[in-house]
Amino acid sequence: MSMTDPIADLLTRIRNGAMAKLQKVDVPSSNMKVGIVNVLKNEGFIKNYKVISDQKQGVLRIYLKYINENDSVITEIKRISKPGGRRYVKSDEIPKVKHGLGVAILSTSKGLLTDKVAREAGVGGELICTVW
Repeated sequence: MSMTDPIADLLTRIRNGAMAKLQKVDVPSSNMKVGIVNVLKNEGFIKNYKVISDQKQGVLRIYLKYINENDSVITEIKRISKPGGRRYVKSDEIPKVKHGLGVAILSTSKGLLTDKVAREAGVGGELICTVW
């Protein structure tokens, strides 16, 4: 698997982990990934996360969340802006995800924000991913 897009790798591991009903998934850590999973936690899509230090960049351990035993809280998690095609939006162009049921995560001048917070703050940015 090519690591040209570590964010896509993160989302894929979360998606696959949820489909396999895993309790947790581990990914190589980065500030950006920690920021993304922090938003996922605040929005209730994952239980928790922690960064485990190793000799390299550290491991980001993500604890997945399920509604009952089997249904992942995350129905879909999708990369929007890719290294080959970055997607930037102005604050008034930020899309609603599933009529507001889902969340878009943006990288803005004020850090990683949800679509709702970015809209309220009047800031646009790079549309990283959507989740619902």
